[in-house]
Amino acid sequence: MRFSLKNETKERIDVVMRKAGYHFLRTENGQMSFVRPLTHLPYPRFHVYLKQESFNLHLDQKKPIYKGSKAHSADYQGEIIEKEAERIKSFFKQ
Repeated sequence: MRFSLKNETKERIDVVMRKAGYHFLRTENGQMSFVRPLTHLPYPRFHVYLKQESFNLHLDQKKPIYKGSKAHSADYQGEIIEKEAERIKSFFKQ
């Protein structure tokens, strides 16, 4: 799910994402990558690619199967994704 929003807080994006429960993963191709596991296990997890005010959110269901592959089982739409997007948006409001 893609969405855009402005950071209305005076904090850096990585700080706001940390407050939302996300951990910084890496920067790749000018995009910051953040994850938020749903349990104590690494998967399933919410995964956000963020570039400026543009968010790309999905739910990683499991780790990629093939070594060196980034392909994995993920959900890009649905009620759980929509609710998480709204939850993220709430952290960026003043």
